[in-house]
Amino acid sequence: MFVNGIYRAELSSQDALPEGVVVASLFDALQSDLAGVVREGLATSADYHENAFTALNTAFIHGGAFVFIPKGVRVETPVQLLFLSTEQAGAEPTVSFPRVLIVAAESSEATIIESYASVEEDAVYWTNAVVEIVLADNARLEHYKLQRESQRAFHIATTVAELGRRSSFNTTTITMGAALARHDIRIAFNQEGAECWVDGLYVVGTGQHADTHSLIDHRQAHCTSHQLYKGILDGKSRAVFNGKVFVREGAQKTDAMQTNRNLLLSNEARVDTKPQLEIFADDVKCAHGATVGQLEEEELFYLISRGLRPELARNLLTYGFAEEVINKINVESIKAQLDEAVLNRLHASL
Repeated sequence: MFVNGIYRAELSSQDALPEGVVVASLFDALQSDLAGVVREGLATSADYHENAFTALNTAFIHGGAFVFIPKGVRVETPVQLLFLSTEQAGAEPTVSFPRVLIVAAESSEATIIESYASVEEDAVYWTNAVVEIVLADNARLEHYKLQRESQRAFHIATTVAELGRRSSFNTTTITMGAALARHDIRIAFNQEGAECWVDGLYVVGTGQHADTHSLIDHRQAHCTSHQLYKGILDGKSRAVFNGKVFVREGAQKTDAMQTNRNLLLSNEARVDTKPQLEIFADDVKCAHGATVGQLEEEELFYLISRGLRPELARNLLTYGFAEEVINKINVESIKAQLDEAVLNRLHASL
């Protein structure tokens, strides 16, 4: 557990980890036998020369988290990294700089849950997080990012993943908190035969703004990427989705799909969506698309005519829209929490 960006060993437990798996602060890791692994992976894929927020995070690294999965090891129990803000409502705003380095060695497999939460619903603070992920050949990683910050917080995050040969990366991001949330995602296929699924759901209401900017860089041939992002906007809220799939020359047999779908529950909600394809290879299978719409009146009428209250019918259809992304989460405890959180959020918006 990390409290206000600082690792708290006394609040953490590693009893369920297999032998050889390391979950430690970056400071402790740099004093261990894995110091070379940390130095090789830290601040290499997340380029602080091009991103001011990454540069700021790098300048203020304090502790951070290091996760290492040894060669051939399969971690059955999900590794959860919880970043908790204890800022009190009305207090002077603070800032934290969480930094995470995840290294999955050859033929390893793990699930990592990255969660952000606040003790106070109305606390004002800023979280500026950077996560670097390195997958060696044949490594498999499921990664979930759950952002449920205070409704008045600011959350800026960068996630960068480097994929080795025939590796598999599955990441799902759920955004529900913060007055202003931005997530920059960068995926790089460094070797042939790798695959990734990049999915997300943002649920925002009055006073909230959620940005998602992604770049999926197909550098090598025979790689696959599927991206599905959905948004639910209510009240006077706004969201931005800007996703780019970049297929370099020589990255033949690329299979890439990118979709962004948005549901507006209010006439004051606004979304700007811009999926992009930039292709320099001629033997590829690529597609992209975006939709923005409201609940269908016919569907609402059908449910109401069957005896459902209007607000329940509205919630049922809205949850059904979100369920496609929520069902991609394979950790039942986290999935159940999100089910409850999304339903509570929809109920509160009525």
